Amino acid sequence: MKVIGLNIHPLKSGRAVPQSTVTVSLDGLAGDRRFMVVEPDGRFVTQRELQALAQVEAMHVDGGVNLKMNGNELSVRFDPDRRLDIRVWSSDVDAAVADDTVNETLSGWFGRPVKLVHMDEGAERFVGAEWAGTAAPVGFADGFPTLITTTGSLADLNNTLIEKGQEPVGMDRFRTNILVDCDEPWAEDFWESLEIAGVVFDLVKPCARCIMTTQDQTTGERIGGNPIQGLSEKRMSADRRVPGVLFGWNAVPRGEGSVKLGDEVKVVRLRGERWPMKMRKLD
Repeated sequence: MKVIGLNIHPLKSGRAVPQSTVTVSLDGLAGDRRFMVVEPDGRFVTQRELQALAQVEAMHVDGGVNLKMNGNELSVRFDPDRRLDIRVWSSDVDAAVADDTVNETLSGWFGRPVKLVHMDEGAERFVGAEWAGTAAPVGFADGFPTLITTTGSLADLNNTLIEKGQEPVGMDRFRTNILVDCDEPWAEDFWESLEIAGVVFDLVKPCARCIMTTQDQTTGERIGGNPIQGLSEKRMSADRRVPGVLFGWNAVPRGEGSVKLGDEVKVVRLRGERWPMKMRKLD
């Protein structure tokens, strides 16, 4: 098996940026989900409620980020002394916040009041102790530092969608960080740890999927095949701790290093049994 896809998402819910090589730290891939749009009160915003975020291209630069959307461009730099208490799910973070002019411009782009925040060196967030053994450092990702998916599982899902008369979908719908070329569908359910270029990744929790997988990742429109319907047939979690349909695994890096396209993926530890699923046939 080998790595055939690497992606970062500098802006949470913004467009993916493919990479040929990534630097891996304990908090995930360098540059991944370091910026985020929030409500004026600091609550995080994603494509779930603001589909237009899919149209934003973000490039991390020294001291900030450059944003593009529908011909508009914005260069943002952050003052580390300008802070805002923000919330990502149950995590409270003291993040750097853009100035009023930037926030007013972004509010105009989206047609609603928003602010832009940065997970800078002065911010920290730790999550997932109940799954990872110890709390893992992470940026603005929903729950864990990295997401790992496989080609075989996407192929199996798309076969189901085609059988239902729907269009196949691309892996971009699942906003993965590391895509592994593996022919066996759902083999990742048995992987407890992987090693890639000397870096060990522990697969600690399957990823429950939401309405974002039904959205085109360049426009934000809810069009094309519906992965939720396809996954509902044989990927519905039977464990109440992680309800819903599952695709991909959340992973925690246990070291630092560099991963590139083509790197070999080694399974270093298997779990005893597959995550329990509810099996049902849908019309």
